Amino acid sequence: MSETPPTDAPEEDLPAPEPEVALLTLADGLPPVIETDEALVDYCAKLAAGSGPVAIDAERASGYRYSNRAYLIQLRREGAGTALIDPIPLSSLAPLREAIGDTEWILHAATQDLPCLAEVGLAPIALFDTELAGRLLNYPRVGLATLVETLLGARMKKEHSAVDWSTRPLPEPWLEYAALDVEVLVELRDLLAAQLVEAGKDDWARQEFDNLRSFEPAVRTEAWRRTSGLHKVRGRRALGAVRALWEARDELARERDVTPGRLIPDSAVVAAATAMPTNRSALMSTPGFHGRGASRFAPTWLDALKAAAEMDDADLPNRTPRGDGPPTPRAWAEKNPIAARRLDLAKAAIAALAEEHNLPAENLLTPDHLRRAMWEPPSTRDPVELLERLIDQLRGYGSRSWQIGLTAPALARAVLDAEPEPKD
Repeated sequence: MSETPPTDAPEEDLPAPEPEVALLTLADGLPPVIETDEALVDYCAKLAAGSGPVAIDAERASGYRYSNRAYLIQLRREGAGTALIDPIPLSSLAPLREAIGDTEWILHAATQDLPCLAEVGLAPIALFDTELAGRLLNYPRVGLATLVETLLGARMKKEHSAVDWSTRPLPEPWLEYAALDVEVLVELRDLLAAQLVEAGKDDWARQEFDNLRSFEPAVRTEAWRRTSGLHKVRGRRALGAVRALWEARDELARERDVTPGRLIPDSAVVAAATAMPTNRSALMSTPGFHGRGASRFAPTWLDALKAAAEMDDADLPNRTPRGDGPPTPRAWAEKNPIAARRLDLAKAAIAALAEEHNLPAENLLTPDHLRRAMWEPPSTRDPVELLERLIDQLRGYGSRSWQIGLTAPALARAVLDAEPEPKD
């Protein structure tokens, strides 16, 4: 038996071990999955008779499927309990929409779930986003498990967050994980709402939540430019090959409802665009071209590469994407030194305001709105008129009233202070 090493501190002075945080469990057990219209109607009657807000979550098959559809919808309401709804075999979710009515939804990270819920006809009249509330309260980490542990003293398992939710039947451990995601959302919402009131941020939160109701995912222009490793590609011809391969892969993925990277990874797209193979043997020898997707659709990949090789120079993409927004900030000093100065002053002012009001700078003002306003501010330099026009400009971008009220004066000051001193 080994000897216990000596310690300099008396045993009574040693810190006590921290108690283990209790694991969150389902208070009412795991409910059966609702997968028939009759079972949905039965639960909706309970839901309509319940009280208080409705906790809602959805599970998608990100990383496995091309579509963003919901493969499981979880709900919980006082008096109705938890429901796990499989929307795939159901003829309609209209009974659920009617049962919820104008009841407030509680979601965590609403922008992730609102689009797929809208696809099945569900949209909130009012909502509360626990993640966004956590950001406004400046919690350093706002994941659901972290907030639940911090505020409710319970630990959540997260090992099934990235599974293929299109799997049928869904394994019981996955269903338990899904049910736990709505188990304590109502309690979490109530605690965060009280803290928002105490911090004087409840009106800010209401404006943010109202804004989320109209959320739609941004439509990406030239989405192929997000290909990982694109910076390694040299020349417009190779860029054209990346675009052609990306578009061919995207079309196949959409048709087959699989995530594009499961056909060929981005690394393969970049490697082929660089090497430009012209036959199957050379293609399959290119790094990344292995597996069924690479082999089965080899003619498609070769056709894409051939089209890029034969494309007129005028039709090849430029290295720098065309856009309606300002250039990347690192280019401002060269393109417009006064604008660069404006941006530096404005960012410093926003950072100071964010610290003063105890919230992240990106929640105080959307960075894109800040950059746009500082790249092309109103032409006037009359202080009153400048402020009024900046307010209109920010409102046009979609900034909320509380954000504009706090930041517009600072932005106007940045515009004025960045101007060069008049020469005598």
